[in-house]
Amino acid sequence: MNLRIELSQNPTDEQRQAILKPLRAYNGSKAEGNVPEHIALLVRDDNDEILGGLHGRLFYQWLYIDLLVVPEQARGQGLGSKLMQMAEDLARERRCVGLWLDTFEFQAPEFYKKCGYSEIGHIADYPPGHKHFFFQKRLSYIA
Repeated sequence: MNLRIELSQNPTDEQRQAILKPLRAYNGSKAEGNVPEHIALLVRDDNDEILGGLHGRLFYQWLYIDLLVVPEQARGQGLGSKLMQMAEDLARERRCVGLWLDTFEFQAPEFYKKCGYSEIGHIADYPPGHKHFFFQKRLSYIA
């Protein structure tokens, strides 16, 4: 069999899924829970328009928070903390080991520390002149 590599400038979802399929099969042979479940906590206004919220992925008994946006007019009023607490409650309900996320230094690393997350690493100069942080919060359960 001859194999070749080609660059796809604008890969389609079909191409992504073709790469993902054998990876998921391999991962599934090593660990359970390798199909992610997506969740969202939506912040809506009186007109039912989505202005922000939290989006995450339950995967391998961890909840990864990939998006958190608090509408500008609601910042500093506890809405972000409430979203994070709701995500944590959901992770506990699903018996997750913990939650994790990543953020840039110009976003909200101090907020996540205040929420009980600890830094597990960072990438310097991503984007150039800034840091990209990774945080986790392990959950404990009362027997």
